[in-house]
Amino acid sequence: MTQTSSHFSARGLLTTLALSTTLCASLTACFPVIMGGAVMGSLVATDRRTSGAQLEDEGIELRGASHIRDNLGDRVHVNVTSYNRRVLLTGEVPSAQDKQLVEQLITKVENVQTVVNELAVLGNTTLTQRSSDVLITGKVKAKLVQAKDLFANSFKVVTERGTTYLMGRVTQREIDRATEITRSTDGVQKVVRVFDPISEEELRNLLPQPAASEVKK
Repeated sequence: MTQTSSHFSARGLLTTLALSTTLCASLTACFPVIMGGAVMGSLVATDRRTSGAQLEDEGIELRGASHIRDNLGDRVHVNVTSYNRRVLLTGEVPSAQDKQLVEQLITKVENVQTVVNELAVLGNTTLTQRSSDVLITGKVKAKLVQAKDLFANSFKVVTERGTTYLMGRVTQREIDRATEITRSTDGVQKVVRVFDPISEEELRNLLPQPAASEVKK
């Protein structure tokens, strides 16, 4: 097998994994399998957040969802997505008062630094609509994997009613490129950017440094 075909196969595998992981994440029984073992280890290794921030983000999402469920029950559909302690709220609530209440609940969660409230005052979306959003997210992730000038694992992608939200610690160059890719994806009606921008110098410092033996060569 030539080097070119090997590279293509690897990228094709990552594309398939990105789509499969997104689709599978909507099924409770499937999610732990996909995210376990070596796959999870690889994602953590390439994440630009500190390991502490990653754990805090997981805790924020779990505690936030629990607070919303305890206070508002099933009458709201709210997704809590945390990246580097910045929380994105998406979904639907029946009233403006509920929208404000959800934000207040999340603001009180430990380690939350910022809340971006994108909740819509609407009736809850249908299973068909949510399935469509999951599919769109999978398509965007797959295209980010295919892009040779981006680190796909540096982005978090969320889609709600055809609007795709992009999160991550990325440079302006990466922001512009990811936005271009997302806008060109079938099904995406709007792109909202919720990034934690970094400089190119900061990015270089985050990337793995070559070993001393490699530098001498």
